[in-house]
Amino acid sequence: MVKAHHDIISRALSGGLVIPDFPSFASAVELEYQSVRTINQGAVAKYIPELARADHKACGVAMCTIDGQRALFGDAKTPFTVQSVSKLALYCLALELYGRDTVHQFVGREPSGQRFNALTLNDQNLPHNPMINAGAIACSSIILPDKALPQRFEALRDVWQTMAGGRPFGFSTQVYTSERQSADQNFALAYFMKENKVFPPASNMMETLDLYFQACAMEADVDRLALAAATLANGGVCPLTGKQAVHNRHVKNCLSMMFTNGMYNYSGEFAFLVGLPAKSGVSGVIVAVVPGLLGLAIWSPPVDDKGNSVRGVELCKRLTAKFNFHTFDGVDQRSGKIDPRQLRSAKR
Repeated sequence: MVKAHHDIISRALSGGLVIPDFPSFASAVELEYQSVRTINQGAVAKYIPELARADHKACGVAMCTIDGQRALFGDAKTPFTVQSVSKLALYCLALELYGRDTVHQFVGREPSGQRFNALTLNDQNLPHNPMINAGAIACSSIILPDKALPQRFEALRDVWQTMAGGRPFGFSTQVYTSERQSADQNFALAYFMKENKVFPPASNMMETLDLYFQACAMEADVDRLALAAATLANGGVCPLTGKQAVHNRHVKNCLSMMFTNGMYNYSGEFAFLVGLPAKSGVSGVIVAVVPGLLGLAIWSPPVDDKGNSVRGVELCKRLTAKFNFHTFDGVDQRSGKIDPRQLRSAKR
């Protein structure tokens, strides 16, 4: 299903669309979607009991360009919890509140080379980066620590909703409760970080953990997440509202962290093979960004041993094999890949 924004028709008539033949492009993506949805590898995450109830056959994909052209496939309107994709909003909100230099007094910028929930800090006794559990907990600790927890939660939800063009983000009490009751590793991480003086003096460790668990239990669908990803692709400006949801310099920082750390300890392979900033979550969601072009969101619950959606990773691989989306495709002029920015390319 392809949707039009109110400005798209006039831009189409003037030849100003970022993907001139969007229906042909969307059809090509749908073919790849129909193929990958039949993959039967992976298993739904079970370490959070409520996630184990997910339908392993579910699969939804959504795209949104920086000028608001949109396409939805499959279970694109089915809500799920964002899980580790929440780390994008936590990091962006921390950057918006305090700026890069202050935020990175509490969290590093390097890959950890270990599982996303590993009990480890870097040489400066900081979490390695904002895209793993320890780093996201650190970001949670500095987000409005003098405010009540409901206000902190709403500030985070406001970031998501502004990025998604005002679309509401829900909350799953069941997943929040399930996650909190099975969070021994995250509690251990928090105590380890507290012992190493990671948290600011004004923060409350238990409230910090609650904010983190609540962030993971927010609900969305791939339609809303694709809009948020398109906002990142558009320098922080929402394609549908024109509002600056996140400052462009903070978007650059966020995309950098996604590129190097966003896919758990598969991040290096993903950067090499796919070449896009992306963030995954164990609910089976992947959000990917093609800077200056579009945002992509995929949801399919079966994940691999790294915690990444099997179908989602495969779709990303196929799309960057077909289209010149890889960050470094510009250095390979003979790759033969399709450039959807060119009208003729979409009709090959």
